[in-house]
Amino acid sequence: MRTTKRRLLVVSAMITGLSAIPLFAQTFGEITGHLSDPSGAAVPGAKVTLTNTATNAMRVGASTDSGDSTFPAVAPGIYSIKVELASFRTATSLNVQVQVQQTVRQDITLEVGQITESVQVSASADMLQAENQSLGTVIDNKGVTELPLNGRNYLGLVALAANTNTLSANSGQAGGRQGGDRAAQSISAGGNRIMFDYFTLDGVSNTDPDFSTYVVLPTIDAIQEFKVQTGIYPAEFGHQSTQINVVTKSGGNAYHGATPRNLLQLSAGRNWCNE
Repeated sequence: MRTTKRRLLVVSAMITGLSAIPLFAQTFGEITGHLSDPSGAAVPGAKVTLTNTATNAMRVGASTDSGDSTFPAVAPGIYSIKVELASFRTATSLNVQVQVQQTVRQDITLEVGQITESVQVSASADMLQAENQSLGTVIDNKGVTELPLNGRNYLGLVALAANTNTLSANSGQAGGRQGGDRAAQSISAGGNRIMFDYFTLDGVSNTDPDFSTYVVLPTIDAIQEFKVQTGIYPAEFGHQSTQINVVTKSGGNAYHGATPRNLLQLSAGRNWCNE
């Protein structure tokens, strides 16, 4: 009997672990790039180190025979990329920003020299994201925390996304059964009705299956950023035509906190973002 229970616990743990693996895929991004020498030839076998500047967590990889390097499943944040190879100067690219479900391409040209020498590569964001076909708009942390909000509800910023508005009619039956802010959700993207919205929080479903409204409303102080995706997103999303994908702050080595003034205003129920 004990053996059977142990087997059941092991199988349950394995299923839970496997089911948890792809959840954050909906929020992860990716960093890719091509390494070349001054003549434009590919540089294989280079050591590539990716470092999260907030936590100092590192991932190490190597360029392929074609000179390509890819880091999949990268959490949103700011990173630095260091490339090392004998006979070339060490190249470092700073302030590489990865947003929700974004593929960042950072090509680096290595200069001939000693590995002990270093050169800094400037990271620039491409206006056109050619690495995937996803359509959407990211509202970053600065926008979430500093733009005026009514009731500290981040969903008021959804209208910043293209072809999206928050002025559609509310669902009457949702109001009769739920009440409060959840029933007042009226987001329409691409001309779709409000029941075609799907909410996720850190890769986990945050959608009421009956009325397609959110279940949990995270405070804006906990949100790192969110993305309104309106089309051609990866298959792991599924469900509805509009995805509102929220990522909460994961923390870092530096201490961050609200000021006493903000805390006092919040405790009094005041919206300090409007001041």
